[in-house]
Amino acid sequence: MPVRRSMDPTFPIEKQIAVDASPVVLVNVFTLDPADEATFLAAWRHDADFMTRQPGCISTQLHRAVGDSPIYLNYAVWESTAAFRAAFTHPEFHARLTAYPASAVASPHLFQKIAVPGICVA
Repeated sequence: MPVRRSMDPTFPIEKQIAVDASPVVLVNVFTLDPADEATFLAAWRHDADFMTRQPGCISTQLHRAVGDSPIYLNYAVWESTAAFRAAFTHPEFHARLTAYPASAVASPHLFQKIAVPGICVA
């Protein structure tokens, strides 16, 4: 099971999922030992298979840092925190986390789009 390290220790994922918001984007940064990359990818695929079948999951994408850096970023779009919460707290999802290598550290955080006039829309 990956160790969880909050991006914002004052407002961890457990508090974030209690906030009603929609849509939301999960950004999850994983760090791990380079020797564990194959195990990590198999575990991520296994839990992503579950998550993408859950109501409210719109999409997910995994990114790898360039070069020799074994850092991965998962970007997943959800209809709402309620939909994400239901999937994130589901016992089957938690059972799948045991497949991650011991070196994996996950830093999940939920975000919402914002508008910046003249640049982007919410």
